Amino acid sequence: MKAPPTPPGAEGTDGSSVQIGALVPLTRPGWVEAGQHLLAGLELAVREVNDAGGIGGRPLELVVRDTAADPQRAAAAVDELARLGVAALAGEYHSVVARAAAARADALGLPFLCSSAVLDALTEEPTEWVARLAPPQSRGWRIYADFLLGAGHSRIAVVAEPSVYWASGARILREYLAPRGGTVIELDMRVHAPTAVCDVLVENRATALLLLVGHPEPAVPIVKSVRRDERLAEIMIGAPAGQPEFAEWVTSLGDDSTAIPFLRYLPERLSPLGARVETALRERLAEAPSFVAFEGYDTIAVLADVLRSHGADRARTAESWPSVAVEGTRGQIEFSRTPGISVWQWAWTPIQVVDRDPAEPDRFRILHTGCDRMEVL
Repeated sequence: MKAPPTPPGAEGTDGSSVQIGALVPLTRPGWVEAGQHLLAGLELAVREVNDAGGIGGRPLELVVRDTAADPQRAAAAVDELARLGVAALAGEYHSVVARAAAARADALGLPFLCSSAVLDALTEEPTEWVARLAPPQSRGWRIYADFLLGAGHSRIAVVAEPSVYWASGARILREYLAPRGGTVIELDMRVHAPTAVCDVLVENRATALLLLVGHPEPAVPIVKSVRRDERLAEIMIGAPAGQPEFAEWVTSLGDDSTAIPFLRYLPERLSPLGARVETALRERLAEAPSFVAFEGYDTIAVLADVLRSHGADRARTAESWPSVAVEGTRGQIEFSRTPGISVWQWAWTPIQVVDRDPAEPDRFRILHTGCDRMEVL
């Protein structure tokens, strides 16, 4: 594998820091709360690495850049971080942003461990430079579709905004549900106002409505309109992309925030490591950590292990993806090649369908667990 030479200083042994570039959405229109949780996990893991002696005696340092959910801004940040001499890239929550970052990282020969983005086609062509912790969208959303069928839903409406990510999700649901007797009714948010969505749901006899839209707009007004329509008292609202995971969802919707199933990437029970990290993250965030915070922590755990074993040379880091075997907060992390996925992929990410308990909105109920392991090549 050919790569540009590692910039001067990245391999030094003079006590200078080993730098990792962190891509995180910290301002609107990015999902700021997700970015804050992701950064909290990254920072906690960096602190623990340094408390344990760093990378061969050198401190590990995060160089953070705010992507603000902007693909062009993310690509420019990758260029800047590459020039600064970072050993690797970490992070990003939004799939379309991570895709832009992955393309630049691949072009520049800069290792990128993507924490949270799930879009299957993270790069157009197979790459050795990018690995990912989050499960691909096709796996998670098929598990969500299984949950829908098991709960008796065969007429499913999806209300979607224009986006590669939302279009991909709608396609996955449609292709998976159709052979199993399910019907997907697609509503374009450019055409339907939140109040008009209710009429379409009634006309089509939908029993479930999935929100393939951003938060808080237009997700919040849609939920409020549906919840207040007596004709739709029995309809299930779902949000496979995970909008209800964060406290902001409860703040925006109050009692309407509950009983909306979504995907979450946590095991049913945390390991001792996961439990310890959960406690530390809760203290850092002053609230319960989301699965995104655990993804951040696990990202640094993997990169630190690779840097300790192989040094800060970029090419050696990328070559090490298939040999990774790291205890993460959510299980043993190993990367493999999987059919249809262009990056090195953790094939055993835990997946749950959960919702917020109407009796106690801060408590999550596990409704369904994905137990299939991805096929590996």
